[in-house]
Amino acid sequence: MKTNKSQILIIVAFISIYVIWGSTYLFNKVAVTELPPFFLACIRFSTAGVLMLLIAKIFGFSLKITKKQFLNSAIASLFFLILGNSVFVWALQYVDSGFAALIASTQPLFVLLILRFLDRKPMQKKSIVGVCLGVLGMVLLVSQQELVTSDETILGIVVMLGCVLGWSYGGVFVSKADLPKNFFVSTGIQMVIAGVVLAILSLSFKENWTSPLTWSSNVQISMFLLVILGGIVAFTAFNYLLKVVSTEKVATSAYVNPVIALFMGWYFLEEKISTQSMIASAILLTGVYFITSRKRKVKNVNGTSKT
Repeated sequence: MKTNKSQILIIVAFISIYVIWGSTYLFNKVAVTELPPFFLACIRFSTAGVLMLLIAKIFGFSLKITKKQFLNSAIASLFFLILGNSVFVWALQYVDSGFAALIASTQPLFVLLILRFLDRKPMQKKSIVGVCLGVLGMVLLVSQQELVTSDETILGIVVMLGCVLGWSYGGVFVSKADLPKNFFVSTGIQMVIAGVVLAILSLSFKENWTSPLTWSSNVQISMFLLVILGGIVAFTAFNYLLKVVSTEKVATSAYVNPVIALFMGWYFLEEKISTQSMIASAILLTGVYFITSRKRKVKNVNGTSKT
């Protein structure tokens, strides 16, 4: 029964990071057109972080952490929320939301390369095939000239690739790091740390801080969804998955997110989806299958391996 419950939790968590994070590209794009990027991220993560810590307190979870756990939480916050997300949102000023999601689809490739060169972890054949298909799908998507809308797009692409690299390393780091055992506490602390750092960055760049009451209804709705779904639900699911399944499998969200983002743009913003985009999306999903279906070798108590 416990195993079945764990499997259900894993499935729900994957649906969360696949679907919810795929939609956050749209919500961030809507919000960043009106709000300064670091101010936007500061409000989002500060609010979500405080709410998560309150939820943890209400359910009786201890908020006490060791110095090592706090340091590891700060490092995770740096790679995930500040570099991987907030700077990424900054680059959304110059890149379309669907295109941004496509750039993020390079994450599984970065993860596997990091595991290969830092941990000397060999890549299985299915993983290699999956990454190759993912990259092929990404190339088909980004090779469409209509996706490049301005001279500043190149800057946005370069910055986003750096953000994806940071996020990928963060995933590898968190899978091994000593963090608070409770995922609400762990995620909440990371978000509060990010909120403080982003507030300093926002003030340093002299961004204009405004009251939520002055925001348009579209921005208010987008921020609400970013905080509740994109922050509390999806990021908690993400931290949970990093502890119970392989980092490569968690990274497959970067393959599915572009597909969700493309269809969200088509449905809500009436963006056109070309035949090439449809083919590329199918290739990306096939890549997900190959990576998630690979067998994972685990050593038993006698030292021999099993799958």
